[in-house]
Amino acid sequence: MTDERPAAEREQTGESASERHRRLAAVFGDVLPDTTKDERDPRPPDEEAQDRWLRSQVPPHHG
Repeated sequence: MTDERPAAEREQTGESASERHRRLAAVFGDVLPDTTKDERDPRPPDEEAQDRWLRSQVPPHHG
């Protein structure tokens, strides 16, 4: 579903910026985070909780 036409040819077809954005998002996914910096908790993450989670994810054969 890639459009390999030259930019000048795409402009002649009248592809709008929103159509181009939608086409690029379909190929590359969403590049922006779901939340902005001001919506996130400003406190640093609990490192001990992260370590516990990581240890709980180790497969048994890596014991």
